Amino acid sequence: MGSRQFNLADLFEVVVDTVPDRLALVAGPARLTYRQLDERANRFAHFLANTGVAPGGHVGILAHNRAEWAEAMIGCYKARVVPVNLNYRYVAPELRYVIDNADLELLVFERALGPLVAESLEDAPERPLALVVVDDGSTPADGLPSTPYEEALASGSPARDFAPRSPDDVYVLYTGGTTGMPKGVLWRQEDIFFAAMGGGGWGAEPITDPEELAGRLNPDDAGRVVMLVVAPLMHGNAQWVMWNAFMMGGTAVLYTDHRYDPDALWRLVGDEGVVSLGLVGDAMARPLADALAAAAPGTYDTTTLMVVGSGGAMLSRTVKDEFRAQLPDVLVMDRFGSSESGAQGAVEEGATGPRFAMSDDTSVLDEDLLPLTPGDGRIGRLARTGRIPLGYYKDEAKTAITFPVDANGVRWSVPGDLASVEHDGTITVHGRGSASINSGGEKIFPEEVESAVKSHPAVYDAIVVGIPDERFGERVAVVVHPKRTVRIPTLEELQEHCRTHIAGYKLPRQLLVVEEIPLTAAGKPDAKAAKALF
Repeated sequence: MGSRQFNLADLFEVVVDTVPDRLALVAGPARLTYRQLDERANRFAHFLANTGVAPGGHVGILAHNRAEWAEAMIGCYKARVVPVNLNYRYVAPELRYVIDNADLELLVFERALGPLVAESLEDAPERPLALVVVDDGSTPADGLPSTPYEEALASGSPARDFAPRSPDDVYVLYTGGTTGMPKGVLWRQEDIFFAAMGGGGWGAEPITDPEELAGRLNPDDAGRVVMLVVAPLMHGNAQWVMWNAFMMGGTAVLYTDHRYDPDALWRLVGDEGVVSLGLVGDAMARPLADALAAAAPGTYDTTTLMVVGSGGAMLSRTVKDEFRAQLPDVLVMDRFGSSESGAQGAVEEGATGPRFAMSDDTSVLDEDLLPLTPGDGRIGRLARTGRIPLGYYKDEAKTAITFPVDANGVRWSVPGDLASVEHDGTITVHGRGSASINSGGEKIFPEEVESAVKSHPAVYDAIVVGIPDERFGERVAVVVHPKRTVRIPTLEELQEHCRTHIAGYKLPRQLLVVEEIPLTAAGKPDAKAAKALF
């Protein structure tokens, strides 16, 4: 192949050629060096070409975390094919929608998910869709004509003899969002590398040539970075953590259990010498913090751990404090970003909400797409320019709304997060505009109320929503999952507690106690379902 590009497959191959025998991937019993992972990805890429999937074609991946997920993804990039993330929590109509919307030509799926695939393909218009099944030890029960994954690999050459690739090759991330059916966010691979995968920088200046990446890798195997990917690879957060590990020549450890087990996770941290732990909000972090607090000293080995980071959902101050108490030498941080903007930076806790420093490509815009003046007290929409997505796949209308062009011809990504700019230029993030509660003309952000509620010692988790109110239009309602070891708090007790954290007009006016907080298919708190409970 000719000179390498800012292309994910090209960059991955730079790492392979630099540290071929270093451990790249741990996924359950699977342990692959960079050389082994590269060879298996090569085989999958050749299988795609032999099957007739041409560059630019779309291949779906429907599976829990496992080595084959990463192999198929990298193999797609090598063949200049676009891998499409599919959520295994989808019901059949949702899966059918994405299969059609994404124009899939081939689907890789875990055998246990065969019944879901079969149901989604029932009574479907005839369109060829090749199927590749990954053996997960379950009993075949779907009757689908499919090629076994290992047979597919065996039929493909292990050689790295591919045509030149391009920085314009596409990375797509299907995101459920908060409303509507999933939509595919399209990125140039060069842009996603710099926007979400480190850009070869990690504290230094980003690289300016793909070959520079080799010089940024630590040649000492003992100093390799081990990153634990807890979230499913069907989500951007998990993909970005894994690719950051790869681009650092580190080891990506995938959490492969189908049930969330804090004890198993902490043991994985010790067994693999994990340096960085990637989570998604309190739903993942709170059980980990509680397990650590409840365990006898020395139960878990966390001596290698340096960072606990959350992306995709903010950690509450309560959970951060619990982690800091248990892990005083570990950096606990939020990473702010979205499928439509990439990773926008690390967040610190401000007086009124999560705050982060404004970079050159980040701003807060008013309705006319003009930047807000620092300290003016106004709330606008958080925006990013520069390396941003091309748009949504097959949706020009939504693309125009989320990626507007201002009067100066500058194109922005404006996913919908509301924010203000402080006097010192830092940005305070208030939350999604679509989720804000309008009570008597006052705008109330659920995240701020949730943080106050969660700081109550009897609250395990909570979600805040706005429900109709005859007098004020909307009122604040809270769904609480209480701790089992203490008495359930009353609404009055919660209000009294929250008065010391938030203004009186923001206090919860209605309380519902549940055994579990409702979650979306993406594993995030489901505001729509929570509202329906009232």
